[in-house]
Amino acid sequence: MSTKTPARHWNPFSFHIRLHATARRLLLARTVRSIAQGALVVDLALYLNALHWSGLEIGLVLSGAGLSAAVFSLLIGHLSDRSRRRPFLLWNEALTVACGLAPLLSDSHVLLAAAIVLGGFGRGQNGAAGPFGPAEQAWLADVVPVKDRGWVYSLNNGVAFFGMGFGALIAMLHALWMPGVTPRAGYGFLFLLVIAGAVVNLWLLYAAEERLKSAPAARGARVRRRQRWESHLLWRLARLNVLNGLSMGLVGPLISYWFALRFGVGPESIGSVMAGTFALTGVMAFYTGRLTRRHGLSRAVVWSRGAGVVLLLVLPFMPWFWLAALIYMLRLAAGGASVGARQAQIVSLIRDERRGLAASVNAASFQIPQSAGPGIAGPLIGAGLFVAPFSIAAALQLVYVIGYDRVFARYDRITESEGQAG
Repeated sequence: MSTKTPARHWNPFSFHIRLHATARRLLLARTVRSIAQGALVVDLALYLNALHWSGLEIGLVLSGAGLSAAVFSLLIGHLSDRSRRRPFLLWNEALTVACGLAPLLSDSHVLLAAAIVLGGFGRGQNGAAGPFGPAEQAWLADVVPVKDRGWVYSLNNGVAFFGMGFGALIAMLHALWMPGVTPRAGYGFLFLLVIAGAVVNLWLLYAAEERLKSAPAARGARVRRRQRWESHLLWRLARLNVLNGLSMGLVGPLISYWFALRFGVGPESIGSVMAGTFALTGVMAFYTGRLTRRHGLSRAVVWSRGAGVVLLLVLPFMPWFWLAALIYMLRLAAGGASVGARQAQIVSLIRDERRGLAASVNAASFQIPQSAGPGIAGPLIGAGLFVAPFSIAAALQLVYVIGYDRVFARYDRITESEGQAG
């Protein structure tokens, strides 16, 4: 049965896809994981600021979190192609529990920094499983047909943004008891939220089924040509992701810190903005998922990211908090909605036996330059240079959008033909 609606009655939010039980569990686990991540995006930098960490120190610890995730993801993606993928995600949740416990058991700043770096806290990962994300993406591709991946990966992206929005609302609650308590007591609930989500996901993922991999095909000349083509494609993607990652790292992880210093607002104001932003991005992700089925994966990415470039340029010049908040909401909704489409494009072009590696190259080539962003932007924001990070980020993002269109527009036809064949 066709999943497409006639053009004259096309509804971008309608869908007729029956999800595999494992896919439902993976989407639900990502949603649960995203709740704590949304709260940490709002509050972690503010917590470190309340502990009198400098802008440089905040930027460096968030950079360390991104760098460690990138390095480990390369190894995990490669290993997950040669073994089962579920154990890697179970290890991620166990590590998250340990990192959530550490700041609750000790007031050591060194231990707090280690927990942030290993747990990937405060990076706004949209529910992704940190360095274990490549195994998660490859596992989802195993249970979703090619023709449905653009929509399902966008759905996965969308529900996680709604989860982050809910987490951002929760991040506002501590303002009720903050007066008269220490920063550690006021912000400690963040790590309880992290632990609770990881425990729920241990149960969800342990019960998910994973089908056995088929034996790899014999290596002939055709397979070697295909592998060289895949490697060339991944190399071009990696070069583009350097631009994208650095651009996102300059403005994303420290946006609450920027709002606080630029407009003098607290977590109650920033939390409401983040909640609205994530909810709007979730809606736009659903819309983008339908666009991928009508116009192709690369078109959806280019259109959404192109709009984000314009908004990124405008944002730092807004004179009032509410106006800057509105522009930020629109910018993140435009850019963030394309994440699922980009992930679907990669896992659909690469064969199953290299899919984890492809997802890890995609993640690491983004995360390594992204990890440098907070270390650059933190001192700039701390020094009152509020426009510079956004201007640099917009220029990088523009080059990325042009390059992505040139590299991937030609491959939409390949993905569509494979989906029809499947």
